[in-house]
Amino acid sequence: MLNTIHILLADDHPLFREGVAHSLGSEPDFEIVAQADSGEEAVEMALRLHPDIVLLDVSMAGMGGIAAAGKIAADSPGVRIMMLTVSENRENLMAALKAGAHGYVLKGVSASELRAITRRVAGGEAYVTPALAADMLTEFSQPHPIDSFAELTARETSILKLVSLGLTNREIGEQMFIAEKTVKHYMTSILQKLHVRSRTEAALIAMQRGVSKTE
Repeated sequence: MLNTIHILLADDHPLFREGVAHSLGSEPDFEIVAQADSGEEAVEMALRLHPDIVLLDVSMAGMGGIAAAGKIAADSPGVRIMMLTVSENRENLMAALKAGAHGYVLKGVSASELRAITRRVAGGEAYVTPALAADMLTEFSQPHPIDSFAELTARETSILKLVSLGLTNREIGEQMFIAEKTVKHYMTSILQKLHVRSRTEAALIAMQRGVSKTE
């Protein structure tokens, strides 16, 4: 029996939103629990309905998708967040990841690609459209010619691997038999050494480097 992924859609273009809802809702493992046409409504619905994943447009009237992502990440930490947008703006990408988004997908993707990506992000993976991810990672590497991974300790590398697999700080602590507060300290060190601002960015770099691969 398939595990149902409960989805909240937020986009202020009804025709596009309905198209996405129809495409995803036709899959047996997807259920569209609600649709929102503003960031404010998305935040309220996420808190009330506890979906597995929220798909947010970046540009919406009132509270935009990035601000909504930040509120949802703070108020509903168990909800996965994916931006679905036309914006290829690097600043928007970085702001979304910093706000707590787990995925950043351009609206030009095919229906089958969107379904596959939604499953991956809902399942705990981080995802950024490949062209934007490559651009972002290239930018990260330019000011830091020394391999940042060489600065990570064995414990930090182990924690980063678990982060890239979608585990929370609490789950990492339970698996590694250390306090959640200790995991937070390690995460601060990891982000500083990799010169990134969010765990999603760190997870993307880890996946690029093969750190997330299981033995």
